[in-house]
Amino acid sequence: MDFTLDDVQREIADLASVVLRKELDPDRAWRALADSGLLALALPAELGGDGLGVAEVTMVLTEVGRAATPVPAFTALALGVLPISRLGSPRQRAELLPGIASGDSLVTAALHEPSAPLVRRPATTAVAVDGSWSLSGTKIGVPYAATAAKILVPASVLGGTGVFLVDPHAVGVTLTATRNSSGSPECTVGLAGVRVEETDLLEDRQSGEAIATLHRFALAGAAALADGTLAGALELTTAHVGSREQFGKPLARFQAVAQEIADVYVASRTLHLAAMSAVWRLSAGLDADADLDIAAYWLAEEAPKALALCHHLHGGLGVDVTYPLHRYYSAVKDLGRFVGGTASRLDKLGELVG
Repeated sequence: MDFTLDDVQREIADLASVVLRKELDPDRAWRALADSGLLALALPAELGGDGLGVAEVTMVLTEVGRAATPVPAFTALALGVLPISRLGSPRQRAELLPGIASGDSLVTAALHEPSAPLVRRPATTAVAVDGSWSLSGTKIGVPYAATAAKILVPASVLGGTGVFLVDPHAVGVTLTATRNSSGSPECTVGLAGVRVEETDLLEDRQSGEAIATLHRFALAGAAALADGTLAGALELTTAHVGSREQFGKPLARFQAVAQEIADVYVASRTLHLAAMSAVWRLSAGLDADADLDIAAYWLAEEAPKALALCHHLHGGLGVDVTYPLHRYYSAVKDLGRFVGGTASRLDKLGELVG
């Protein structure tokens, strides 16, 4: 495996970094990402995109994490653009993707059910009724559900599973705002006999490959975003302990401080390697499930511990809301919850060797 970025990927990462460090206001940063074409990388050429894939999209997510900019890039790209580009019909792609690329609309995904993160056999059901579908069930932790143009909703159908495009304001949909660490919009979505047309069912309804593809893109995006987030927190903390003096010398020169910052470095580099391995295999069309599970476990188990060390090394400054460290910590906590938490990810790893 060669994880060296090619010229296109390096240019994407550099451009995203410049945009995000120039525009500190989230709304302006989001508009700048769209105007620079970074939200259109995976769109097909006929829709004004570059026809690129998951490897290039995750370059953007990593830089969003590194800057800790609170924009809906993960939702738009990992939960919207990538799965629709792969699974959507030509009509669905033409209807939904240009709006996401322009920054004017979002598509999100409802991947979790009560006590069942990233559920593979949903309790939510879809029943064929008079040439359409009727969906019933409950989804939790759905990002940007209230403002999304559509929600990708996995549901069990007769003989398998399907992924449906649901209007969040359709009759039978209830949206209940829920809290998270970062304060970004999130809802519990209730579905009570919601009617969905046949044309709003993504391809491959029976084999379960659609829901598996949706999960793979979600995990790859989460790992890439967390990779950048932890790297950004490490940079921030390294700069702090290198410049803050105590007893007449920089904090970084104290052995205990040096050991703790080294622990954060090890966690950051390991998450980076795990994320890059998973994305590389996914982009190459190889079986990436094991690598994604490893990256998700490291995210859930080790990234929050590393951020706790960053807080410790900052002292009281770390909890000041005018200082950026809290954005990194809250982002990592939300991502760890999104992938299911440590126990859930450990169960997934156990299935690999069971």
